[in-house]
Amino acid sequence: MAAPLGPVKFWRPGTEGPGVSISEERQSLAEDSAPPVVYNPYAALSIEQQRQKLPVFKIQRKRGDLRLIVASATLDAEKFRDFFNQNETNDPTRDTCVILTVEGRTFPVDIFYLQSPVPDYIKSTVETVMKIHQTEGDGDILAFLTGQEEVETVVSMLIEQARALGRTGMKRHLRVLPMYAGLPSFEQMKVFERVSRSVRKVIVATNVAETSITISGIVYVIDCGFVKLRAYNPRTAIECLVVVPVSQASANQRAGRGGRSRSGKCYRLYTEEAFDKLPQCTVPEMQRSNLAPVILQLKALGIDNVLRFHFMSPPPAQSMVQALELLYALGGLDKDCRLTEPLGMRIAEFPLNPMFAKMLLESGNFGCSQEILSIAAMMQIQNIFVVPSNQKSQAIRVHRKFAVEEGDHLTMLNVYEAFIKHNKNSQWCQEHFLNYKGLVRAATVREQLKKLLVKFQVPKKSSEGDPDPVLRCIVSGFFANAARFHSTGAYRTIRDDHELHIHPASVLYAEKPPRWVIYNEVIQTSKYYMRDVTAIESAWLLELAPHFYQQGTHLSLKAKRAKVQDQ
Repeated sequence: MAAPLGPVKFWRPGTEGPGVSISEERQSLAEDSAPPVVYNPYAALSIEQQRQKLPVFKIQRKRGDLRLIVASATLDAEKFRDFFNQNETNDPTRDTCVILTVEGRTFPVDIFYLQSPVPDYIKSTVETVMKIHQTEGDGDILAFLTGQEEVETVVSMLIEQARALGRTGMKRHLRVLPMYAGLPSFEQMKVFERVSRSVRKVIVATNVAETSITISGIVYVIDCGFVKLRAYNPRTAIECLVVVPVSQASANQRAGRGGRSRSGKCYRLYTEEAFDKLPQCTVPEMQRSNLAPVILQLKALGIDNVLRFHFMSPPPAQSMVQALELLYALGGLDKDCRLTEPLGMRIAEFPLNPMFAKMLLESGNFGCSQEILSIAAMMQIQNIFVVPSNQKSQAIRVHRKFAVEEGDHLTMLNVYEAFIKHNKNSQWCQEHFLNYKGLVRAATVREQLKKLLVKFQVPKKSSEGDPDPVLRCIVSGFFANAARFHSTGAYRTIRDDHELHIHPASVLYAEKPPRWVIYNEVIQTSKYYMRDVTAIESAWLLELAPHFYQQGTHLSLKAKRAKVQDQ
């Protein structure tokens, strides 16, 4: 059946419609670093969204009366049942694990597919929104895209199209709103505001609107067919955000957004044949992430042989080996792969990436624990700088006042210290285009980290404005994330000569490129971009991490050392 959508052609299979399955495993590694489970008089333990899985079997052996509940709206229930079921016979009456399904209130959702693939899903999204607005009845529209840049592009295109449509005399207007994780909270709240009957809301969102929030009034859903996921390459030791096709479970979850308040329609910007070829479920995060934090927690729980640990979704062996190598280089593990004392045990207590934990624990030795606390806290908050679409040039000009030539880490330190100097004033943040709630959160995180440093008796010291101790301390934790400037105009990693570029959001992006830098992470769009970049001296790598450049496994020792010395 053809849908009346002009240049973008959809069709509706006769058997499709209300059947929206919900089946997606969301395994957050950050949640694996939760506090230890302690005894309580209740014989029930609830694991919401799959937290606290690792110590459960050990607890069950101690507490035979324990009842475990795993609750999630997007769960591969059969996989969890098989994992936790201790019945080794073929008798189903002896199963120790069952599935209980609580049906939510959903309405039928009609699914429409493209008749043929489109070359540009961004353009097709705009065309589909406009055709829905012109031909369909009441109801708001939710369009899924992969990231902030795509969302903002489509929002600007739709606003322009809506203005042109308004000049033709169309009585019903469009209110176009973005929704993504980095959007300031006051902007995010606009998607929940009521509008008059003469206005149709169009919400252009990333997958944050797939499961994390429910927006009332959505009737029409547009699914671009792609999603941006975090993926880790153990060979290059680079963790990236990559755009990949959605899974069938995610596609069905997106479609279900249109059936919350009444019958809806979902327009998929791909063919039915393409849908049938999609993977059933999203690849578990355990299989595409840096495993260093997980291995650290397993070791802290007393599980020494992590390579033989019974994971629900076993990660690649190469990822395990690379994580062990990094933890050994940080001093968290000894040559026998056991947690070192006290450093390894202390790193395991931090709810942070082990690199951040090592940097914090070393800060007292460099005499800059006050500054490092602020930097570590700020690095946990995304999108401190707010850039409104209608005040971009003004916001960028104000943000440059905080920038320093050393790079992003010290720039974030300047922002935090100015925030504290102005008594955490929200008006000051608004005037300087800063994320007030993010900065308040950073202050809270800083206090939590400070308590851990006090516990471990790390000296409370300040560098008194001298940047070198701070930069050297950052290198002591992030020496593995080093890159050098190459004659081609790009950066190359020390580890395997991988090409990287400074992210456009970095304060170093438009400046003369430093010869050597360290970075927090890499994201992949059209190129591999380094985020949170700071300029360093090459001599610091040999001084502070000679063990890493002498005992690497991916390159010969001489080659690694020569790369540093030749510059």
